[in-house]
Amino acid sequence: MTAMTPVSPMTPLPPLTPMTPTAVSAHTLVSALGHGLQATLQALRQGRSGLRQRDFETAALGAWLGVVDGSEALAWPAQYADFDCRNNRLAELGLRSDGFIDRVQQARARWGAARVGVFLGTSTAGILQTELAYRRRDPTSGALPADLHYPETHNTYSVARYVRARLALQGPAAVVSTACSSSAKVFGQAARMMALGLIDAAVVGGVDSLCLTTLYGFSALELVSPEICRPWDAQRRGLSIGEAAAFALLERDAEKPVAWLLGCGESSDGHHMSSPHPEGAGAALAMREALAQAGRRADEVGYVNLHGTGTPGNDAAEDRAMQAVFGPATPCSSSKGHTGHTLGAAGAVEACVSLLALQHGLLPAGLNVQRIDPALQSNYLLQPREQRVELVASNSFGFGGSNACLLFGAAR
Repeated sequence: MTAMTPVSPMTPLPPLTPMTPTAVSAHTLVSALGHGLQATLQALRQGRSGLRQRDFETAALGAWLGVVDGSEALAWPAQYADFDCRNNRLAELGLRSDGFIDRVQQARARWGAARVGVFLGTSTAGILQTELAYRRRDPTSGALPADLHYPETHNTYSVARYVRARLALQGPAAVVSTACSSSAKVFGQAARMMALGLIDAAVVGGVDSLCLTTLYGFSALELVSPEICRPWDAQRRGLSIGEAAAFALLERDAEKPVAWLLGCGESSDGHHMSSPHPEGAGAALAMREALAQAGRRADEVGYVNLHGTGTPGNDAAEDRAMQAVFGPATPCSSSKGHTGHTLGAAGAVEACVSLLALQHGLLPAGLNVQRIDPALQSNYLLQPREQRVELVASNSFGFGGSNACLLFGAAR
């Protein structure tokens, strides 16, 4: 048996094929901060959090949650009745924001429905729908009620199936479920499909909704903070869970792109099922790969949106990876204090925040910090900063050591 070479944050990369820049034509975001990019941008400028201490369904945990308002009151399209669940309602809210449906229709008209793919990330999909149905089991047989449409709601693929149908697209579709890196990895998946000539455009993003499995599960892992999450704080105690829907439209080329996707670094260190590699080895590899694909240096990056969950181990490991790749000067922050940790949607949420930083020259602050952990050396922003940047990176790291880093460049 051949011995494996240990992975460290300083492990060099093999030569990589440069990535063809991919146009980001549009993006949109619905989270606890509100519906659409303007609501998000305003909250980032004001340093306002969408987290509230509240219960959800029967989960009375006293936790701070990032809940999206408006999904229950949404007028649901009758032709998609079988898809009706909280997760797909979040997706619908996202599709309706920022004129995103219109932008996709323009891409469909340009490229053809069969040449536009759908690649989304989620971790829980519509589990809540089955949890609610479980309460209505047949008392004799234990059978779930006939009105539970598992393939259209609970199934992991259900959200891509719904979005593809809703947008009348016919290209390849898939869902990535690698925990919290899910909706970052789909950017790379779509870009590779374009590079292979299989598609010309793609709807990418992520949707994850609150459910009891998530709330009780993360609480059992002792990862949920009893107070509002405080990434990078010396006394951080865990994460606050949120929900969100975030989408972007990627195209082979575009006349007026929002930005360019220049690199998508991915790695899997497999250190532990629920804990990151303590030295951030896999995270550092993902960051280096994103830079290498783009042919850019670390000192060219003007801002990094951290994964920054607020758990002691995650923040410490990411800080070590940041020091290994970017050093102590690059401005960075976590947006988890604004939205909560949106799990499978986190990568796409953070990508949208990073795109807003590029578009508007606003580097958001990390919220709720009372005292920076002196052991962490990154240049963590405590106040929003108005600063034009040309390159931004977005980190997303999931359970099991699944890591992703997206590198975006300004379209000027």
